[in-house]
Amino acid sequence: MKLFSCPSCDQVVHFTNTVCERCGHALGYEPLSNRMLALEPDGTYFVSVGKRSKGDHWKYCDNFQYGVCNWLLPSDSPETLSIASRFNLTVPDLSDPQNVALWQKMEFAKQRLIYTLMRLHMPLMTRAEDPEGLGFQFLTHDPETGGNVMTGHDRGLITIALAEADDAEREKRRASMGEPYRTLLGHFRHEIGHWYWDRLVRDGGALDACRALFGDDSQDYGAALQAHYANGPKPGWQEEFVSSYAAAHPWEDFAETFAHYMHIVDTLETGGSWGMTLSPRLDREGILTTELDFDIFGPETTMAQIAEAWLALSSALNALNRSMGLQDLYPFVLSPAVIEKLGFIHDLVHGRVGHAAGAGLSEELVESQLPTGTEAPDMPAPHATAANTNAA
Repeated sequence: MKLFSCPSCDQVVHFTNTVCERCGHALGYEPLSNRMLALEPDGTYFVSVGKRSKGDHWKYCDNFQYGVCNWLLPSDSPETLSIASRFNLTVPDLSDPQNVALWQKMEFAKQRLIYTLMRLHMPLMTRAEDPEGLGFQFLTHDPETGGNVMTGHDRGLITIALAEADDAEREKRRASMGEPYRTLLGHFRHEIGHWYWDRLVRDGGALDACRALFGDDSQDYGAALQAHYANGPKPGWQEEFVSSYAAAHPWEDFAETFAHYMHIVDTLETGGSWGMTLSPRLDREGILTTELDFDIFGPETTMAQIAEAWLALSSALNALNRSMGLQDLYPFVLSPAVIEKLGFIHDLVHGRVGHAAGAGLSEELVESQLPTGTEAPDMPAPHATAANTNAA
C-alpha cells in the first residue's frame, strides 16, 4: 500500500482516512487515479480542491454512513455504491452495532485486497455483469442450517464468516488449528486465489503449465482434504509448499501461493513507499541488504528481485516483532520450490503465462467511475468463463 498525502496541505494521510488532521478537509479515495482527494461541501455533493484538482464533484459511497467506505463516485453517477462496495452480495444485520464494527474490519480488508488487484490490472467484474463474477457475502450464520459459517469460494462467490473479524475468535481458531498465521486479509487473498485459478488458469490457457508445477488438480478434492485433516500434512511439506495446508490439494497450493504473492507485493510496496532501505552492519555478504525503490507492480520486475527484497524485509520485520515480544510477522520460509511457484503466479499476473491477464476493471465499473464528459480509457474485455467445478 502506498502512502497518500492531502492535496490541500501535503499532510501524509492513509488509505482509510476521511479527514485531514492538519487542514480539516474531508478526504476520499478515488480508485481510477489511485489518489486521495481533499473535498469541500458544495450543495449536496463535494468538490475536489488542492493540488492537481480539476474541481470535479464527487459523492461518497452510500456505505460511508456506516464508517466502512471512504471511496468516491462522480456526483452524476447513477450508482450509489463505490467500486469496492459493489462486490458485496450480503452484509450483516446493521441494526446491531457489534456487526457494524466487525463489518468495518471486513470492508477495510476487502478494500485493501481490491486496491492491490487494481494495481496489478487483474480482471475484476461483479456478478451482475457475469454469472461467475466476483461477489462477497459476510455471514453470521449459515442461512440454510443456522450453524457456523464455512469460509470458502464457489464459482466467484466468496463467503467469509463475520466471526473472522473478531480478533479474539480468530486467534482462538488459529491456535486450535495449529496455524502460524491467520488474518482477515489473508482469508480474502486466499479465497480470491481460487477465483483467479478459474479465470487465469482454467479459462486462461495456463492449465497445463500450472499442473506441471502445482500438480494434478483433477484428483478428488474432498478426499484430499479429508486425508489432510485426518492424517496431518505430508512429511517434508516445507520443501515444496508455502504452508502445510497448501500440501492438501493443488487447488489449495495455488490459492495459498497466490495469497503469499499478494502479501509480499503489498508489503514491499508499503516498504518502498516509506523509503525503507536495509543495510545491516553485520551483513558482510549483502544477503539482508536491499533498497525498495523499484516498481513492485511493473512487468519488468523479476521474481528473483522480489524474493531477494522480501528475504531482507521479512527478516527485519520478524526481528522487530520479536523485540516487541510478538510472534514473527511472516512465520514462513520460502524454499526454492515455493519461489518457483511464486514466479509462476508473478508471470501469470503479468500475462507471461496464459492469455487472460491484464483485463483490469470491467468496462462497466470504469465508466461508472468517470465524471460526465470524461472519455473512458480503452479497457480489454473481461475473459469469458465456463462452468466451474471448483467449490473450494
